[in-house]
Amino acid sequence: MANENDAGVIQALLKRFDEQRLPRALELKAKVDAGNTLEQFEVNYLEDILHDIRAIKGLVDRHPEHEPLVVKGMQLYTEITEKALQNEQK
Repeated sequence: MANENDAGVIQALLKRFDEQRLPRALELKAKVDAGNTLEQFEVNYLEDILHDIRAIKGLVDRHPEHEPLVVKGMQLYTEITEKALQNEQK
C-alpha cells in the first residue's frame, strides 16, 4: 500500500514541480541574475519550497532514484537565494 501511495504522491509532486515550481524558479533566477532583488512574497515562496523539500525527505529516502532531481532543485533554489542576497548587499 505504501508503494501505491508513494507512487501517487511522487506523480503529483513531479507534475507540480514541472508545471509550477520549476517555471517560477526559473523566473526568479532570471530576475536575480539581472541584478534585481526579490520581493518579500518571493522570499516567502522560496522558504515554502524549502520547507516542502524537507517534508518529503522520507519519501526521497524510500525512493532514492528521485534524489538527483531533488538535489538539483535544491541547488537551483540555493543559487537564487545566494544571488538575491548578493543583490541586496549591493
